[in-house]
Amino acid sequence: MAAFELIPRKSSSAPRSRRGPVSWLSVLTLAALVALVLSGCERSTTAPPKPENPSRSGGATTVFDTSDKAYSLPAANIPITKRDRFFVGNAFFKQPWVIAPASTDARDGLGPMYNTNTCQGCHIKDGRGHAPVGPNADSVSLLIRLSIPPTKQTRGDLGKFGAIPHPVYGGQLQDRAIPGVTPEGRVEVTYTEHAVTLADASVVKLRKPRFEIKDWGYGAPGDELMISARVAPPMIGLGLLEAIPEQAIRKGADPDDADGDGISGRVNTVWDFDRDQTAMGRYGWKAGQPSVRQQTTAAFAGDMGLTSSRFPEDDCRPVQEACLQAASGGTPEVSDAILDEVVFYAEHVAVPARRFDKPKQQAQGEALFKASGCAGCHTPKFVTGEHKDAPYLSGQTITPYTDLLLHDMGEELADHRPEFSASGSEWRTPPLWGIGLAKTVSSKATFLHDGRARTLLEAILWHGGEARPARDSVVQMSRAEREALLAFLNSL
Repeated sequence: MAAFELIPRKSSSAPRSRRGPVSWLSVLTLAALVALVLSGCERSTTAPPKPENPSRSGGATTVFDTSDKAYSLPAANIPITKRDRFFVGNAFFKQPWVIAPASTDARDGLGPMYNTNTCQGCHIKDGRGHAPVGPNADSVSLLIRLSIPPTKQTRGDLGKFGAIPHPVYGGQLQDRAIPGVTPEGRVEVTYTEHAVTLADASVVKLRKPRFEIKDWGYGAPGDELMISARVAPPMIGLGLLEAIPEQAIRKGADPDDADGDGISGRVNTVWDFDRDQTAMGRYGWKAGQPSVRQQTTAAFAGDMGLTSSRFPEDDCRPVQEACLQAASGGTPEVSDAILDEVVFYAEHVAVPARRFDKPKQQAQGEALFKASGCAGCHTPKFVTGEHKDAPYLSGQTITPYTDLLLHDMGEELADHRPEFSASGSEWRTPPLWGIGLAKTVSSKATFLHDGRARTLLEAILWHGGEARPARDSVVQMSRAEREALLAFLNSL
């Protein structure tokens, strides 16, 4: 049970059609056709490298594209007979959800409070989100997690929710709402800058964000509120990460730093609602979700206010009366049929190939990456195990550059908000594959959990805690060495 009761909102008085399997097939097929038209079939725009070139970051699933569609392609080894599922899921990922009741009742039920009306509103072209540039800028691809410290009465809820939601505002600020419903608040960010001088006398300015919530819709939240800003991560390779055997991930964990290298990666143990038991966390900035499916349903609920069989009730609190009275888009609003296609899509978004346009410089950069200790967390290679629901992802040699473990990044990046077993200064190592194309996909893309870093060098210079020695090594590099390191990162 949650720390407070969620009250279901009323269903629409408008009649709801009850489609059979044939009708659902028609809806999904139409969605696939729309996605194909919108995407222009999203074909690769560049020729693959020579077979001996070790550039297939996602194994046989890898695609060879350097355009702004590089993050939006299906895994290369999906048979043509299965690709319709990818484009069906893509359609529901791209197309806006609408307010209920609506004639488009396969996609109605948005809200009553929400952050965006489409998945791609946050994951721009399936890529990274970005932090607002200032206090009056839109925060559409950034969200704010909320919680309060546990009490004796609520401590038991940590086992399933990882944090105690605020009794009025829940676990996520929803800064938009349908007509007649008041949004929960407005996000405002301001920045303070400080300069870092590198060994070659170059100066890099870092911006530190301060996130505030203004115009609270349902009263002041109190002094115990904890917040954490999160930008949307890219969608590539999610199914491959799920297919990495748990044992292989645990092998890299060293919670007590037994080897004395200063790196103590830990597994985040979270709640798996589908299996009704604890599981290893793999997704989210603090590894708070165990599977693509649960991550997807949680996003439908928190980001768009859409119910599913996994999260069947809207996050309306007792004081949010208009939210409780808003019309429902069905029970649930995201049917299992649609959810299955969106999950298939999310599992099979391909990873773009690594590029070797500056081979000598990139090879030097890779050597520096390893010598500086970056590979201690950003583990280059894994081999996926059997993925029974996604056989095309099984047995692949991949290079994600992540260990999927939690690491203490120090006060520099701390949000002071725990999540399951992750502390307020611990973060999951984000994958680096495809990172060199981030700004090609979306020119506004920013880096780190709250989007404070505008460049990869800025992201490196924010590293603290366990990563401080690696960061300091980069500070001491010559200009040529630093450029080689960045050339390597941009090749991924």
